[in-house]
Order: sequence, then C-alpha cells, then structure tokens
Amino acid sequence: MSARLPFWAAWSRLMVGIALLLALGSQAHACRVCLSGITITPGQRLDSAADAVLAVPLANEGQFRVIEVIKGHATTDETIAQPGLSATKAEPTMSLDGPVLRQEPSSVSSGKPLLLVRDKLSEEWASIGAIDADHADWLRQFVATNRGGKSRPTKNWQQIASMGSYLTDAEWGERLAVVAPYLEDTDALAAEIAYGELSRAPYAAIRTLEPRLDATKIATWIVDPRLASRLPAYTLLIGIAGGPDDANALEQRIAAARSARDATNLAAMLAADIELRGPSRIEWLEQTYFADRTRTLPEIEAALLALSVHGQADASVPRGRVVEAYRQFIRVRRPMAGFVAMELADWEAWEATADYVEIIRSKGVKDPAGEFAILHYLRQSPATTAEAASLPSTSQPE
Repeated sequence: MSARLPFWAAWSRLMVGIALLLALGSQAHACRVCLSGITITPGQRLDSAADAVLAVPLANEGQFRVIEVIKGHATTDETIAQPGLSATKAEPTMSLDGPVLRQEPSSVSSGKPLLLVRDKLSEEWASIGAIDADHADWLRQFVATNRGGKSRPTKNWQQIASMGSYLTDAEWGERLAVVAPYLEDTDALAAEIAYGELSRAPYAAIRTLEPRLDATKIATWIVDPRLASRLPAYTLLIGIAGGPDDANALEQRIAAARSARDATNLAAMLAADIELRGPSRIEWLEQTYFADRTRTLPEIEAALLALSVHGQADASVPRGRVVEAYRQFIRVRRPMAGFVAMELADWEAWEATADYVEIIRSKGVKDPAGEFAILHYLRQSPATTAEAASLPSTSQPE
C-alpha cells in the first residue's frame, strides 16, 4: 500500500498550487510574457521613494552634494550625509529569489552623478545607480506620470513589486511614451529604467507605442546576445511594429522551436505572431499546440500565455475569440482544464460553465489546485447559482 502524505504536506502542496493560480490572476494587468519572476525595477524604486535626487560625492566618505532634485523636498546644493552610503556601493534589486546585488560604477570614474532615493519609513538614502545629469528633466517627467501612487507608503519589497496596478491603461500609455525613446539608450541606467517599465506594463498599453517604434532597430535588439534577458519584451514589440518580413521570420523561429520542442521565448513569439497575423492565426495555434498530443507542457503553457496576453488586451484579437480557444483547450485537454479557470472568472466569461460542470461531475481533473480553480469559477458563475449546493466542496485534503 502506498504511503499517504501527512495532512500538513498535502495541504501545503494544495496551497502552493492555488497560490500559483491566484498569482497569475493578480499579475493579469501586467504583460505576463515580459515578466520574469518578481523584480523590483528602478522605476518602481523611484515611484516608492519620497525623495529622489542626483548627487555627486564629496571628499568625505558618505557625503554627497545634491545637483538636481527629481522629486521630494530636498534642495539643490544640499549636503547628504549618510555613513555607509558609497559611490561604489552595490545596491540590491529584487528578484523572485530575494535581493540581488548589482555593482554600480563609481560616479567619480564614470563622470556621472548618482541617482539617490529615500523612502518615508527608513529615511535613509540608497543609490539606484549612476546616470548622466542631462537626464534630470527626463527623470522628472517620468516621476510625474505616477499620480495614483504618490501617497501610498511602502514597507517592503513585496509591496513595491505590486506597484503599478494603480495605473490605468491610459496612464500606462503616458508613461511608456516617456520611456520609449530611452530603450537601449547609451546611458545604461536610463535604458534600464525604460526597459523595466516596458517589462511590467500591460500589453494593451504597450500596443499604443506602435507609432513610436522602429522595427528595424528592434530587430537588431532581438538578435543581440547581450540583450537575451530582454528578448520576450522586444519580441512583443516586433509583433506590434513589424511587417510581412518580420512575420515570416517569426514563423521560421516558431517552426524551429516546435521541431526541437523548445519553449524558450515561445509565448512571446506566438503572441507576436498572432498580433501580426490576426485572429485567424488562433485556429492554427489550437491545432498545433492543444490538439497535438506530442506537445510538451511548457509548449502548451506558452500557447496559453500568448492567448492570455491578447485576451487581456481585447484589441487586435477580440477577447471572445480567446475565450473560444480556452473552451477548445478545456475540451481537448480535460486534465488541464483548471489552467484557464481563474482567468475566465476574472473576465466573467461564463460561457464555459457547462464545460466545467461536466468536468467536475465526471471527475475529469485530478489535480487539487486545478479542481479548486474550476470550483472557484463555478461558484461565481450566474449559470450555476442554483446548482452550487450540489457541487463538490473544496475540503482540505487528508
């Protein structure tokens, strides 16, 4: 007889699965193709700061003179004195795995001032990095796009990571218009700020950049090995800005990935392909990734993510068409039907109610987290209100 998991282990496994499903829903506003774990961007650090200045180091260690005020109540020529704050100190950024130290070049050796920030709670200054003083006006313009979150205090990096959800698509469009000219700018920190905002913006807002994008320039970024970590975001941009030649090149890369069963950057390529080809391309995706039993789980997840991006934007591809594709996925991939339940509920797409009722009653989904997601959908669906009492409970596993 096989050993059973103890209650705490089984419950922990269920909660992890549910947390992952809920996390997908909580990140729906941001373009999930571009996101890589949880990362605190320089732009988020500027948003969360009470004060931000450009400052140059003085002769005494830990002392800096303010040369530009970006936001807050500091004054030009004010001296910042903070022991331990160094022009060469590695400041942490945040990732899914916690803080990551990034060594910034000295402002003395680079000839650039430091971008220093201070939050309301700690009242201590920290360095985001060195940036050319000529970018001061641009930085002020950037922080001015943050209207909704100015008064929101932040206590820790998890709260900073969630910042951005208060921006509307229109406000995101304004912010992206400010940063777009600085994508891959010669100033490294300016380029990092610009890319950071692109990476966490909703796809609907990213699409508004089309008149500002240079497809030829983006194509060079895509093949630059130094920019490999930025490939998903720039692949989406080529889908928005590109033409027939770019569509053909994408198809070739997708075909190569399919032959190798390689899901690397596949979600971005599929999303860009759909953007360039239009809604008719979704039927091909359904047949190629959902109906093909030789496809791997990462490939299927990439196809779902590409559809999610377009469903959230509800622009070049109507959300209703994405819902149809999700229902097709539910029919041909019954054990995975819970993968799309949370998003369908977020969209109030109750067309899948009958599909899910049949799956639950036939016990077509064995995964506890998937079953939880489906029941969550059904209990919200107006079509199952009268039947809710007969649905299985989400009881704790033994």
